[in-house]
Amino acid sequence: MTRKKASARLSRNGNRFGGGNRGKDVNHDDYDDKYIIEVLRDAKTVAMVGASANWNRPSFFAMKYMQQKGFRVIPVNPGVAGKEILGEMTVASLDEIEDPIDMVDIFRNSEAAGQITDDAIKAGAKIVWMQLGVRNDEAAKRAEDAGLRVVMNRCPKIEYARLYGELSWHGINSHVITSKRRKQA
Repeated sequence: MTRKKASARLSRNGNRFGGGNRGKDVNHDDYDDKYIIEVLRDAKTVAMVGASANWNRPSFFAMKYMQQKGFRVIPVNPGVAGKEILGEMTVASLDEIEDPIDMVDIFRNSEAAGQITDDAIKAGAKIVWMQLGVRNDEAAKRAEDAGLRVVMNRCPKIEYARLYGELSWHGINSHVITSKRRKQA
């Protein structure tokens, strides 16, 4: 289901997207579903910091899924800069991205999230999303003070699937059921 169809379905069910909390006073221990829906709806271009070309890494799954749902995902990883991941050219840092960035998705540790958040603020991003297991309250405060919305310790792929009725077995939906192992590249 596309984001547009899912948004229309949710609107018909009585949930409203407008007027939601734009970042201040968000409880980062218990996000309101409306807040997450609004963040996902407003993110069209995502810079994924820590993206991997390795098919069995979580960032690869998340990037592929988000692309299938209509997001443009720009991989950011200095180790593979200049190479393509899922059809997008990888850049070394956020400041190399010329297009406007709606969301920075952080697939790095909590300590690294501080500098990445500062880079996201400088790049003019609207949203900072820290992946599962990644939380940096000081960085979140800096981002919110700069007017960005923040989500921590969540995965946009899992949240999208959960909120739009697509969550499958253990949150993984590869669309492949097989007893054969994939060949290693």
